This record gives sequence, C-alpha cells and structure tokens, in this order.
Amino acid sequence: MPTDPAQEAAPHTARAPFADPFAWTADGLEARRAAGLLRTLTPRAADCALLDLAGNDYLGLSRHPEVTRAAAQAARRWGAGAGGSRLVTGTTALHTELEAELADFCGFEAALVLSSGYAANLAAVTACTADPAGPGLLVSDARNHASLIDGCRLSRARTAIAAHADPEAVAEELAARPPRESALVVTDSVFSVDGNAAPLETLATVCADAGAGLLVDDAHGLGVLGEGGRGALSAAGLAGSPGTVATVTLSKSLGSQGGAVLGPAHVIAHLVNTARTVIFDTGLAPAAVGAALGALRLLRREPERAARTRAAAAFAYGRLTAAGLDATRPDAAVVAVRAPSPRAAVAWTAALRAVGVQVGCFRPPSVPDGVSRLRLTARGDLTETALAHAVDAVIATAPTGS
Repeated sequence: MPTDPAQEAAPHTARAPFADPFAWTADGLEARRAAGLLRTLTPRAADCALLDLAGNDYLGLSRHPEVTRAAAQAARRWGAGAGGSRLVTGTTALHTELEAELADFCGFEAALVLSSGYAANLAAVTACTADPAGPGLLVSDARNHASLIDGCRLSRARTAIAAHADPEAVAEELAARPPRESALVVTDSVFSVDGNAAPLETLATVCADAGAGLLVDDAHGLGVLGEGGRGALSAAGLAGSPGTVATVTLSKSLGSQGGAVLGPAHVIAHLVNTARTVIFDTGLAPAAVGAALGALRLLRREPERAARTRAAAAFAYGRLTAAGLDATRPDAAVVAVRAPSPRAAVAWTAALRAVGVQVGCFRPPSVPDGVSRLRLTARGDLTETALAHAVDAVIATAPTGS
C-alpha cells in the first residue's frame, strides 16, 4: 500500500510523558487539611483502654461472650465466608433462621439479610421504585443517611427533597405529582447526626392518604426504641403495615455486621429477584450472621437493655445542657454537642482522647447543616459512674463558645 510522503518525511517525535492523572487528589487533600476537614484512619487496638462513646454498639453486645461465641461457632460450622451471592451459595440455614427471627421480633412478615446496612438501603430504595409503569416519584428527607441518598440516585426515579422532618412538605410533594404516578417516601427513623426522630405516624398517614409507600431506615431505632427494642416502627404501630418497608443494620444494637430489609413477603421476594446488592453481592459472612442471631436472642431475654440505653442518653443530655453546652435532645441513643468550628471539634475530640474518652467528630460534608459537632453514643452497658465520668470530661474539655 502506498504511503503518504508527508508522513514519511515527518521526523519521529517522542511523546511527552503524561502528568500524574491523580495529582488532583493530593490538591484536594491539601485543601481539606487547610480547612480542618482532613480525615484519616486511626487503627483501634484490641485492648483499647478508651471509654468508647463514639461507636454504635448501643447495647454493648459486640464483645458479649454469648455473641462472640455464636460468631465463632458459626464460622467453624459454615466457614469464614458465605462463598457466593445469596442466590448461589451465599444462603445458609443460618441466614434464613436469622431472617425469620428478625422479622418476627420486629413485627414484619418477612426479612432479607444483606452484607451491610448500606447495601440494604440501596436494595430497598432501588427495588421499591422499579415499577414497570415507570420509576415514579421519590420523596426524601433533607437529612437522610448517605445510603438512602445514594439509593435515590441509583433508582433513576424523580427525587424531591423534602424539608427535614416536615410531613406537610412531604404531602405537598405527593400532591403535586401527576395522576397515577407511583410514589415512595424515604426517611430515617432516627437521624444519625443529631439523634432526633422522624414523625413516623404522621408520615404514614400522609402516605396512606396519597397512595404512597413508606420506606424507613430504622438503623438507630432497632434495639433502642419500641417495646424491648423492637424498633421505631413497632413503637409507632407501623410494623407489619402493608404500605411500609423497613431497613435495619445488624452492626449497631446487635453488635455484629450486615443489614436487612423487612416488609411484606411479596416485597421481599421482589428484592430477591431484582435488587442488585442481593443478586451480585456476596452473602453476609456466617460469623456475622451467627453473632447477630445470638445478640437478637439475648435482647429477647433481656429487653430492659433498650430502656437502659434510652436512660443513658437522657442522663448525658441533662448533664451537658445543665453545664451550658448546646446539646440535642435524644430521641434514641445519640446525643450531639455543637462545636464552634471544624478545627474546634477536632481539637475537642483530641483533648477527650488524652483523658481516656473517645467520641465521634462530625464535620462537613458529613453534617447536612454544615455545623460541626461531637456525637456521643449512650451505651446501655455503661455504669452510671463511667457515663458520668465521660460526660464530665466532655464538659471539662469544651472549647470556648461551644
């Protein structure tokens, strides 16, 4: 084949080396550092001596001998991993046992266990908007958890953001939709930043009047709210309602790992057939399933654990506000204390670590209102002396203006 003389005559030019295509990440880190927003991973030792008010182990069950023994027994019997997705080899008899007991405890017809609470929310939101007639409308609370927000994005449904904990705003969005368009209202039961509860009973009435479904993430309600810790939906009289679907995590009150979706049996079967985080994700590891099942059975026998956790949160709130700190009234186990700035929140957290107390540090963009705060997790297994010591330390180390 003849060649182009111009090409033959052109001298060979060496290609210049590319610049680092990920250099922008270093620039972003520097900008975060300058703003006091840089996050780093801090390994926790197995024998950490810090008094923990940062984690979500609300009932203190993650190290309970009965729970850890159940995890070890499950691993020895079923192996270290599930070995495949739930539809292949990732469903063991232990998974179905946990699902049956979890559904019964929370008052729902059926349950489906997934590898995380995040995966459960992605599954529930996307599957519950996969109406063949069209994706319809999603109405999402402005302060919903990131997993619910991501579920809304992945669903491809038209999403309206409703003002926080405002049933009237939800009703307006539902009323404005086209006739016969399906709709799903999505909310946390207890919001993770400030620990305040959603008005579930009113929201359920709004949804029923508008023919919309209600999806509630009860991650922070299970084990803390309702009779014996049966959750916020049970407390609101909504458990088992045909128009309600719930998600929970197994990593907070139950001290394990994983998540679950609860609802009518036909909805759960629909998730098995359509939810990508069910079909394409490896099933929850048997040890985590065993631990969650052990914790659930322990909670059934010791329902007073839920009330102790709520009492601990109320105690912390009362002591903090009496000292003049700007703390949020807890509807469950979380108490948030506002800080003057991101840097002040980080310094406050470090000062507490120095005196043996660990708390959560929430800064933008994790906080939807842009206000930095410390987040205290009231644990039902702490003695009054230990809890008082931790709260007094928060007060003693508080920066000026908090």
